[in-house]
Amino acid sequence: MIQQIISNSYKNAKRIPLNKDSKFIFFSDCHRGDNSYADDFANNSNIYYHALRNYYEKDFTYIELGDGIELWENLFFNEVFEAHKNDFLLMRKFHLKNRLHMIWGNHDMTLKSEKKSTKLLDSYFDKITGTDKDLLKGLIFNEGIVLEPEGFNKNILLIHGHQADFYNYVWWKWSRFLVRVLWKPLQVVGIKDPTSPAKNFKELIKVERRLKKWILANNNQMVIAGHTHRPRFPEPNELPYFNDGSCVHPRSITGIEIVDLKISLIKWHIISKKDGTLQIVKSVLEEPRDIALYLK
Repeated sequence: MIQQIISNSYKNAKRIPLNKDSKFIFFSDCHRGDNSYADDFANNSNIYYHALRNYYEKDFTYIELGDGIELWENLFFNEVFEAHKNDFLLMRKFHLKNRLHMIWGNHDMTLKSEKKSTKLLDSYFDKITGTDKDLLKGLIFNEGIVLEPEGFNKNILLIHGHQADFYNYVWWKWSRFLVRVLWKPLQVVGIKDPTSPAKNFKELIKVERRLKKWILANNNQMVIAGHTHRPRFPEPNELPYFNDGSCVHPRSITGIEIVDLKISLIKWHIISKKDGTLQIVKSVLEEPRDIALYLK
């Protein structure tokens, strides 16, 4: 069943052209919350905003690979919006220039419903003016996206990755229930959710193994995913499974860039300068490599 789920995601994916002038940044697993103790994103919100603003100013297209909004732990989106309003308004700038594409993951799987995503994200209430204002009006969330590189017979599948996780794809409502009533309160005392591959190494390995099995069975189809929170950047002679990591690493966020038909793994993080000031910087974890190496 897992293999068929991934195949369906590929078959029904939105198609986007990729050429030499394209510039893409992929982030996933932001898990934006309500700025409470359970909001894993809160500590990195300034890093994320600085990075995303940098990409906006440099004319990148932003693709978020799922779990951007934490809708398992949070019942009310307006609380999440108020906590991270600056991020959503920056995403609106991308959207207005047709440079924003969103994929739903297991933690924001309700957004696969156009009715639900419209209700939550089309507009917001501006407390200053006392009126509703447009936010991400008309934005459609997709299960998968296929990048179609110019001049190549093969393409690149973008998914969240929970398609390879039966518990978090088929039984996601049950998983959401457990997170809301059990694991969220237990976070206070440091007990982790055992159903999450990001917090359970055995589950992480299983998810990666299933994805790689599908890649091998589908003519070494190149895949970029999230979900596990573990960055992956293969060698050209390995199966082309990439993972952008997450935006909730301790004091850092990781992502994947594609520029000039070259792919790289990057990290945005905080460094302390000699004068005691803090600075947000980007480090390249894996140097840019020609995507042609992975599309053979």
